[in-house]
Amino acid sequence: MAHTALTPVFVGLRTGLHVLFAALLVVVVARAVLDPRDASAAVIALALTLGVTYALGALLARTAQSRRLATSCWLAALTAEWLVLTWLIADAAYLVFPLFFLYLHLLGRWWGSAAILASTAFAIVALGLHGGWSVGGVVGPLVGAGVALLIGLGYQALAREAQQREALVQELLTTRGRLAATEHESGVLAERARLAREIHDTLAQGLSSIQMLLHAAERADGDRPGIDHIRLARETAAANLVEARRFIRELTPPQLDDQTLAGALRRLAATQWADQGLDVRVRVSDAVALPMHLQTALLRITQGAIANVIQHAQASTATVTITVDGDDLRFSVADDGVGFDAAPLPTQDLSTSDAFGLRATAERVQQLGGTLTLDTAVGRGTTLTVDLSLEALS
Repeated sequence: MAHTALTPVFVGLRTGLHVLFAALLVVVVARAVLDPRDASAAVIALALTLGVTYALGALLARTAQSRRLATSCWLAALTAEWLVLTWLIADAAYLVFPLFFLYLHLLGRWWGSAAILASTAFAIVALGLHGGWSVGGVVGPLVGAGVALLIGLGYQALAREAQQREALVQELLTTRGRLAATEHESGVLAERARLAREIHDTLAQGLSSIQMLLHAAERADGDRPGIDHIRLARETAAANLVEARRFIRELTPPQLDDQTLAGALRRLAATQWADQGLDVRVRVSDAVALPMHLQTALLRITQGAIANVIQHAQASTATVTITVDGDDLRFSVADDGVGFDAAPLPTQDLSTSDAFGLRATAERVQQLGGTLTLDTAVGRGTTLTVDLSLEALS
């Protein structure tokens, strides 16, 4: 059994049953010794055999858990020995109580219950034949069988709940690990984008300005003393500018190597998304100049939205649109899929949604200071819209 918070309870119950069986077996042997009869020797020998057979069950449980035939043969042998022992001495009838739990555990609810009823009937008949019929001889085994059924079924329900809880905990741990990895990846991408933006806005721009100034000085008077040093400085600045731009390309997402969001989206639409059976139409002007970190964010939002469309929407066409009106940018992804009921989703704060992809998109939009809206209904597709202020992002 896998270790859970309830494992000590299960171990305690099983240990108690083992102790009970051993104690009842000792009582049977003691009665045979203290009250000798013709069958006392047979009772003692059979009781010891029953104890050894019962002990073999622990070894069998460790080495042959998947061999149902071996377990069934062991249970049949244990039952047969108990039947013979009970026929020889009435005190052995009480051993049926721990056997009840074995029947339920190994045979299941229905066959186990049938075995309990049959063994109870045999115990009642054996007690009646040995000591005469009485109310206690009939009611006692019946009460014991009822109690065993209740405890056994409760034990099984508790075990199932423990397994479900353990599976849930494992799922939560796995999800937490994935979320941590995703958050780490997002943080790395954000930091790379920030570094690329800083290099572009400071180092690259500075080197470009130095190159232009040196080039102007070189053209102004090509015969002045030290012109070779000026030319060398210009060439060094140009080489360093090339390196800086290479750093920027390596820090930005590979899809944005051409420095245009429109080109990256069209390339994904023609390759990756088309291969997955979705016709993605891109309506973005190449002339729209956006900061690199904003291009990266919109690219990630688009990838997440299209992934949801492919996985859930059953759509054939999706349209990605980016429009800029002054300082206002509107980004949208619309599909012609089946849509869904958006009523369970919070209308004011989509970042609290249970949908991880939608929540991640909402959090990214919030980091950009924008707003995210979702327009959908069953049977009419879905449109995801992001409104941003370019002035706030500059």
